[in-house]
Amino acid sequence: MKKIGILFGKERSFPEAFVQRVNSKNVDGIIAEPVKIDKVMQGSPTEYAVIFDRISQDVPFYRAYLKNAALCGTAVINNPFWWSADEKFFNNCLATKIEVPVPKTVIFPSRDLPADTSADSFSNLEYPLDWDGIFKYIGFPAYMKPFAGGGWKSVYQLNSMDEFFEKHAETEQLVMMLQEEIKFDEYYRCYCIGGKYVRIMPYEPRNPHHLRYVADFKPSAERFKLMEDIVLRICRYLGYDFNTVELAIRDGVPYAIDFCNPAPDADVNSVGQENFDWVVETAATYAIEKAQAHIEGADNLTWGEYIKRSSNKQKLY
Repeated sequence: MKKIGILFGKERSFPEAFVQRVNSKNVDGIIAEPVKIDKVMQGSPTEYAVIFDRISQDVPFYRAYLKNAALCGTAVINNPFWWSADEKFFNNCLATKIEVPVPKTVIFPSRDLPADTSADSFSNLEYPLDWDGIFKYIGFPAYMKPFAGGGWKSVYQLNSMDEFFEKHAETEQLVMMLQEEIKFDEYYRCYCIGGKYVRIMPYEPRNPHHLRYVADFKPSAERFKLMEDIVLRICRYLGYDFNTVELAIRDGVPYAIDFCNPAPDADVNSVGQENFDWVVETAATYAIEKAQAHIEGADNLTWGEYIKRSSNKQKLY
């Protein structure tokens, strides 16, 4: 018997529906359940062929548990080693190398010194930074956001240099990035599962949270295919089994705005019933595929093209 486990926090609708859907498929030799942990011993395998991770980004103990599980052969969705290493600024850098349009972006040090550091820790940093060059490159309006993390936390829309310095002073030890504003005509949020299943959802980020999926953008067949290709390219290079990519359309060009979401919103109350049904069904199908392909004691993780090509010393693009 191969077990598929789901590791989650306070969310309920997706984990419960996922377990029910996997089990309702009645695939011989495969069952799903919430992950149960009563001890974690180094080098000891779990009872799960597959674990679907929805919470380790917030719980370091779970991330350590998943890395141990992966080393012992569990297929973890998403790869906990890559998830630990990844962040949004790197994603944007990678996009520039794989021909995916992204907003102009810069990163800069935290406003306050990190704990356990002093000014001497930054001997290589020019002070002040070339703020004039940065602002000329990005322009205003612009968005300032953390270089890692998600959930629209500590995100600022800025209209001037003075406003930038005022808001940056509030960010304390967060490392921030400044990003060109893309004035879009249409906006889409796209699920990608298994590097092959894509659902493109009209999305309006300017609406209140519970109404963001209430949008009537209708892409042409050509634009739909272009967006699908971009979503697949990004997720295959990053190596995420489950991710969302946000695309803003400006002058007919899809710009990837936010595409590091390895535990994306999948709550029925926010994404809507049709999108919820799709993500539950597709996640269940993919988890079963991973369980059926699972080889005991082997490396069953997904590794992206960036890592695979780097290890083989191939050109990235």
